Amino acid sequence: MNEINRVKLEFLSRSCNEAFARAAVACFAAQLDPTLDEIGDVKTAVSEAVTNCIVHAYPDTLGRITVSARIFADNTIEVSVRDRGVGISDIEAARAPMFTTGGDDRSGMGFSIMESFMDKLRVRSAPGKGTTVIMTRRISSRPGPR
Repeated sequence: MNEINRVKLEFLSRSCNEAFARAAVACFAAQLDPTLDEIGDVKTAVSEAVTNCIVHAYPDTLGRITVSARIFADNTIEVSVRDRGVGISDIEAARAPMFTTGGDDRSGMGFSIMESFMDKLRVRSAPGKGTTVIMTRRISSRPGPR
């Protein structure tokens, strides 16, 4: 694919940074002229991915989270959320609805939500080395000047 723009952010796994990541990716995605529903979907998926890092990757410590986004000529945005935390030993189980390692107050729906709001979701992880979630979404082209 023909990449036309990219951005990369790194921040600590503090819960206040989830809103920052969501807003930053939304601002970056705005150049694709998405509908409110499309931008809302991307923001929700980013929120879930970053929240997973905060809650699961670094349960007892602060760590780094890296969010990268790329825009391609076919109006696709790709968002990558990476941590260097505890990792996931069984990705298939972790992607199942209602599975959580975060305690009774967590719904276990993070990956399901990401998958439902984006066109494609890939998860790479290794115990003790961290997790990378890569999500893509094609934004519909709207007629008219940009």
